[in-house]
Amino acid sequence: METLKKFLRIDRREICFFKFILEAYDGIATLTTIDAHQGIVLLRIAPGCEGDVEAVLQDLKKDIMIDDSVKYHL
Repeated sequence: METLKKFLRIDRREICFFKFILEAYDGIATLTTIDAHQGIVLLRIAPGCEGDVEAVLQDLKKDIMIDDSVKYHL
């Protein structure tokens, strides 16, 4: 199975915080910064972890701006 790729726009001041939160959930996803100025990041979600990542995103949306409707192509 392949990883699921998902682009997000987040508050650029929160990129490091977001990365550390994901790293705390060992192995569910990796985060790559695509455009730090615009806050565009790429999540690579491990197979079978989609629900866990979605739960983390929904919880973090209470505290930081996360836009998961970003259409971005590398």
